[in-house]
Amino acid sequence: MLSYRHAFHAGNHADVLKHAVQSLILEALSVKDKGFCYIDTHSGAGGYALDHEWTQKKAEYLTGIAPLWQQRRKWPQLAGYFAAIEAMNPTDELDFYPGSPKVAAHFQRPQDSLTLMELHHNEVDLLRQNMGNGVAIHHRDGFEGLPALLPPTPRRGLVLIDPPYELKEDYQTVATTLAKAYKRWPIGIYAIWYPLLARKVDRSGALREALANCGFEQVLCAELSVSAQADDFGMYGSGMIVLNPPWKLDEQLTELLPRLKDTLAQDKAADWKLEWLKKSDS
Repeated sequence: MLSYRHAFHAGNHADVLKHAVQSLILEALSVKDKGFCYIDTHSGAGGYALDHEWTQKKAEYLTGIAPLWQQRRKWPQLAGYFAAIEAMNPTDELDFYPGSPKVAAHFQRPQDSLTLMELHHNEVDLLRQNMGNGVAIHHRDGFEGLPALLPPTPRRGLVLIDPPYELKEDYQTVATTLAKAYKRWPIGIYAIWYPLLARKVDRSGALREALANCGFEQVLCAELSVSAQADDFGMYGSGMIVLNPPWKLDEQLTELLPRLKDTLAQDKAADWKLEWLKKSDS
């Protein structure tokens, strides 16, 4: 199934959480002069025009990045994230929003490598148009492609996995793929995005349990909900599970998540959670 197009949701609250966490990890990797690799399994188009008819259909960015954009100087902990957005918006107007590939490209240095995968035919064409030189783009299934590309060069880096979860099997495929990845590259940082859905269709609990048991010794989970959970339909929030999180990411998120909850809340049920699903003492 290849019907999902991220343009309909660009810049929403889930993107804010995903790209904020992604930016914090890339900033941590950039502290050292030694190069890092970035691998994106479900890259999408790379970047999005917020005036596009698809984006305007739901205009989810108005309750996502838009309120943060107006007060971005008050969020010094997200300076890198906002810098990636500003790179696409030369004026003060918010006209474009970066997907995860554009966020990663903002942090890329000459010694770093970016590898992007996208299976959707039209999306991969847009991805090639939106990304500059120095980026490897693969038209392939990210679940299949990730283990095949590991271990990467350089040997330190981040993998971002954010499938659309159109198929319920995707949840198990994420866990299976991460178990394979652990055997090939156990020292990599892996960040996995997932939706928080209505009670009858939510599978986040099973995913958290599976990722806590796929081999990694450090498993950090951050969740942000912006509204009450419905019974039958809808996404009320999202989460990021980080395997091998960088030092102090938990402290950064402890400070960040309450502010994001207060800013992006759509009703009084908005909430946040940060917990270690697995943590070794070493």
